[in-house]
Amino acid sequence: MSVNPRFVKELGATIDQLKADRVYKRLNHLESPQAARVRMEGRGEVIILSSNNYLGLSNEPEVVQAGIDGLKQFGAGTGSVRFICGTFTVHRDLEAALARFVGAEASMSYVSCWNANEGLTSTIVQEGDFVVSDALNHASIIDSIRLAKAITKCTTAVYKHGDLDDLREKLRGAKGAGRRVVWTDGVFSMEGAIARLPDLVQIARDHDAILVVDDSHATGVLGKTGRGTAEHYGLLGEIDVITSTLGKALGGAAGGFAAGPAVLADYLIQRSRPQLFSNALPPTVAASALAAVRFIERHPERVETLRANTRYFRDQITAAGFKPLPGETPIVPIIVGETAAAIQMSDMLLDEGVFVTGFGFPVVPQGQARVRCQISAAHTRGDLDAAIEAFKKVGRKLRLI
Repeated sequence: MSVNPRFVKELGATIDQLKADRVYKRLNHLESPQAARVRMEGRGEVIILSSNNYLGLSNEPEVVQAGIDGLKQFGAGTGSVRFICGTFTVHRDLEAALARFVGAEASMSYVSCWNANEGLTSTIVQEGDFVVSDALNHASIIDSIRLAKAITKCTTAVYKHGDLDDLREKLRGAKGAGRRVVWTDGVFSMEGAIARLPDLVQIARDHDAILVVDDSHATGVLGKTGRGTAEHYGLLGEIDVITSTLGKALGGAAGGFAAGPAVLADYLIQRSRPQLFSNALPPTVAASALAAVRFIERHPERVETLRANTRYFRDQITAAGFKPLPGETPIVPIIVGETAAAIQMSDMLLDEGVFVTGFGFPVVPQGQARVRCQISAAHTRGDLDAAIEAFKKVGRKLRLI
């Protein structure tokens, strides 16, 4: 007995075409923890400019130790879903800390932010409701809305990226809906742009809508103390629902959460399918994420280091002749045009000892392929200077500068 040969042939043909189009993705294997510099199999030490490890907490000793201690205290896993076999105290403590950190009453953790987003939309809407989403929102938001529409038969729409007049028009057109939900990223991952949260809050209030913000690239990054987009704008406690990840600035292991009113967290326990039918976070991940939150609360200067590194890199890469998309987040996209060019540039940079990823269609629009640099508080000026020199060398070869 063998697998279906036509299935294998069709998949193989697609893979061959990706390779022919020079858009095939290859995995690079690391032999050390995420840090400013990593050991890559077959290449030795490289500077990493493609990680979401914004605060350098993936290898912070006390964060790692907390995970080890959590593993020893609670074991390898939860064994079943939380309401069936019990909830570990570390999950409760983590959720309380996350809610406090983002300015909410309560939160509920999930095995990923994708899971949190997926579990949220279909849980809080029903037939007759309306969900509207920014055109550049993350794929997890898009899929969560598609799933909600399929399950509940709610009505959905997309507004042009950052176009608040279009959003208002969409909401006016849905004035007869039972519940209106506005979804936005706090920081748009491919652009590095920050959502205009004060305007979105006001629009949501004007239209009796619920504002949901995925703050995955802002938690630990934006705001004076890293509490996210809401703190950046002085709006802590004023966002209806915040979802975010534990897999980026908060240690980078895995996991996500949804935070908001206490009644929301309770409702998610009762109705959210990823909660009802999936194991909770591994306790070692919950313990390390809790330690990461506590670390940031004690060391807000780490957030300022990230901000200073970001300013330095943006200034220096611009002075070198590149034209990154403007912004103030540690996401620094350098537009190169076509997908194959972005992948070629990232390959050439890796040959120079800098690991940074090229992104193209369909992740970004045709003709807008880019090399997306991501800065960390763990980078030294020496790391950044070495990376900039590599960019100059590759940029001259490709006639980009």
